[in-house]
Amino acid sequence: MPWEEVRKEMVSEKGLSEEAADQIGEYVSLQGGMELAERLLQDQKMCQSKQASAGLMDIKLLFSYLQLFQVTDKVVFDLSLARGLDYYTGIIYEGFLTQAGIAAEAQNGSGAEESVSVGSVAGGGRYDGLVGMFDPKGRKVPCVGVSIGIERIFSIMEKKAEASAQRVRTTEVQVMVVSAQKNLLEERLKLLTELWNAGIKAEVIYKKNPKLLSQLQYCEDSGIPLVAILGEQELKDGMVKLRTVATREEADISRADLITEIKRRTSEA
Repeated sequence: MPWEEVRKEMVSEKGLSEEAADQIGEYVSLQGGMELAERLLQDQKMCQSKQASAGLMDIKLLFSYLQLFQVTDKVVFDLSLARGLDYYTGIIYEGFLTQAGIAAEAQNGSGAEESVSVGSVAGGGRYDGLVGMFDPKGRKVPCVGVSIGIERIFSIMEKKAEASAQRVRTTEVQVMVVSAQKNLLEERLKLLTELWNAGIKAEVIYKKNPKLLSQLQYCEDSGIPLVAILGEQELKDGMVKLRTVATREEADISRADLITEIKRRTSEA
């Protein structure tokens, strides 16, 4: 919400004077780091409030730890941030993803780089009174929590993959064991077990006689890189046809060498 609308609500609905609202506006527009907290601790108006002084000391302590972790460049002290005022009792925070290194040339023709925010993906803070609500004695228990926007993160990851022409994998399966003819479910399960015992992430479609085209299409849609194809002829010859899904290239591999070949290919991917 723009500050103009917040100011209007403070004056017209909350009964604050315009002078008080303007003074608040001077503070909520501030952003910075440790130096801002130290400067505000010297501010006469801030010093008149014990809560404000205590909060600034917390911020200063936080930034001292952030310096030790060498991540102060990733954290901003923003006085305009407000959330759950009836719930949180200390520091509050929001996490943002930024798309760094975007050439500003696409925006304004310059060759400089800029950092573009793509929105909040996490938020939380300290709430010492929450656990006490369930304690008969109402004791305060120091607590800190955070919620993460999983769906938003997934959405951003998908867009990033699309922009780089990468396929989004929906499974960790490395090899799909399929059959080219009917009545080979038991043989598929035998090979599946061999791959599992070798530590290879493999899977089958648990239908008795799935169509080969459907099995291959599933691998393409799911991003499974390899397909081990069994047929009557392959079983007679002790071979397995190994297919690379991305290129659709196939090679006949002996059953004895299959595990070694799969591990070689998956390690190169």
